Amino acid sequence: MSSIPLNHPHPAAAALRKATTEPLWVRVLLTSIALLFLSLFLLLPLVIVFSEAFARGTEVYLASITEPAALHAIKLTLIAAAIAVPCNVIFGLAASWAIAKFQFKGRQLLITLIDLPIAVSPVIVGLSLMLIFGARGYLGDWLMDHDVRIMFAVPGIVLATIFITFPFVARELIPLMQEQGREQEEAALTLGAKGWQTFFRVTLPSVKWALLYGIILANARAMGEFGAVSVVSGKIREQTNTMPLHIEILYNEYQFAAAFAVSSLLALLALVTLLLKSLLEYKAAKDLAGAQQAH
Repeated sequence: MSSIPLNHPHPAAAALRKATTEPLWVRVLLTSIALLFLSLFLLLPLVIVFSEAFARGTEVYLASITEPAALHAIKLTLIAAAIAVPCNVIFGLAASWAIAKFQFKGRQLLITLIDLPIAVSPVIVGLSLMLIFGARGYLGDWLMDHDVRIMFAVPGIVLATIFITFPFVARELIPLMQEQGREQEEAALTLGAKGWQTFFRVTLPSVKWALLYGIILANARAMGEFGAVSVVSGKIREQTNTMPLHIEILYNEYQFAAAFAVSSLLALLALVTLLLKSLLEYKAAKDLAGAQQAH
């Protein structure tokens, strides 16, 4: 009977390494293409935004982001994000816990509805809100009779932002909770823990990094949303303009330095988001490695 020497690689393993190891020139070419793509479509636009923002000096930059219309746009953007993100945290936790830990009728429908804001254009979302809450919408007459303004006001902007950011927290939590299963919760209940105790002391700590990651993504999308907010806001200067809408108005008015100055704030938000994302991924990997060593 023939045998394979101990120091000789197994044929299957050797074939696998050969199939997954590309020649040096292929790896260099693919890496170069990836770096070129990132430079042209990601790094270069960021460099242009910041260079144009400071092209006319620091005084013009500071004046552009501190004038009343810009300050109101920043304030309104922060208000919309401050309301939308906590709402989506509550919804995301509830939906992911229900989907991952329980079986019920309509479960698959709930998963599909969570993905709806990703599949539907934000402009269509804004038009849908107009058909419901607008002056000619289904609830328009009742809202006008009771002097309640939703469209072309802050409530409409908040509603549009909440809808657009629905999936981010839930989509980060659902796969993780499904992977973790229900054993820890069942063990806690067996030991006498109540439902809320189980959630706050067992479930929530085990998904904290995914939750924070979802919050960061939802906040970035909330502050940068344009399409849906553009439809429902009316673009009223110093009343319903968020930062993206204010940037559009400045650019259309040929105030390029001011437009790029405000744009730099959103670009800075994107960079901070990437930094926090990397930090959370590092912390999550470190915790996972620590847990594996403990076992």
